Amino acid sequence: MLMRIFRVVFLMIGLFSLLSSQLVSAKQIYRWVGEDGEVYFSDQIRPKDAKHSRASLSKTGRVLEITEEAKTKEQQEQDKRLEELRKEADELIAHQKIYDKALLSTYNSKEEMLLAIHAKTEMLNKQKNIIEGNLSRFTEQLAKQQKEASNFEQIKQPVPESLSDELALIHHRIEYTNEALSKQIEKQAQIKKIDESDVARFLFLTQSSNDLLPKARIPSIQEANELGLFYCENDHECKKAWEIGGVFVKTHSTTATDIYNEKLIMNRPPPKDSDISLSLSKLAVNDDDYQLFLDIRCRDSLLGNELCASKKVENIRSSFRAYVNDVLSRDALSSKVPTP
Repeated sequence: MLMRIFRVVFLMIGLFSLLSSQLVSAKQIYRWVGEDGEVYFSDQIRPKDAKHSRASLSKTGRVLEITEEAKTKEQQEQDKRLEELRKEADELIAHQKIYDKALLSTYNSKEEMLLAIHAKTEMLNKQKNIIEGNLSRFTEQLAKQQKEASNFEQIKQPVPESLSDELALIHHRIEYTNEALSKQIEKQAQIKKIDESDVARFLFLTQSSNDLLPKARIPSIQEANELGLFYCENDHECKKAWEIGGVFVKTHSTTATDIYNEKLIMNRPPPKDSDISLSLSKLAVNDDDYQLFLDIRCRDSLLGNELCASKKVENIRSSFRAYVNDVLSRDALSSKVPTP
């Protein structure tokens, strides 16, 4: 009986050893994303695929190890620059979220918001009317004083010094009041633009179904392509490029628009591993110049990270500047064509 027990034990030990050796000798499975953005699985890594980051998987599909793609010094520098740009863009996003929260906590409805805007507009119009009234009064005073000065000139007598001083003073008042009126008109136009943007944003937030680095330097063409940058040469070009960039973001994103204003266009975060979400930020180069930064985000997962590191995403980013320039050039040419 004891001999039979020993034979069963030895038999089980041998069987276990055999299964273990088979498991050890089993080939490793690798997963990576190719240049075309597709996901590949294989037990061998071909030399041409060795440059891609890859994950080694267990038989159950569990990730055992991740081998990152080797990067050159230039690529590391570009990654650093991209991270700096993303930091500045993230600050814009964070600011927008704070602004959204303030909008929602200040107003309960569109009607309440419009009433507040109307009251503010009435107050601004009263300020403008006061300035215009002062300007009208000063103009009448000037006409009266000029007539007095003309009377002295007609009888060939010198204009009294006191009258000359009054004329100089009224000219100064009219000049100052004209400047104040221009500033008031500009202020009201800016406030109206902000108010219209706030109303549109408030409606989007309430009707939706879902809940700084130092001043940037002007990038080279190669750097701009690799980072997704477009440098604006003037305000008019920047405004047109912003509209074109908005079309580009909408075309290449697989998620819906979340934010759209003068400084930030951002689509919603990617819910799936195959989704791509684009954002466009208007970043200052200096006091007068701006550059547009296109960022691409994928889901925070292994496959999502692999997708963002793929050639497909790289091609989207590198084509941004050329796309904007192409549309700008075609628009410029069409505007020069004479109408029959």
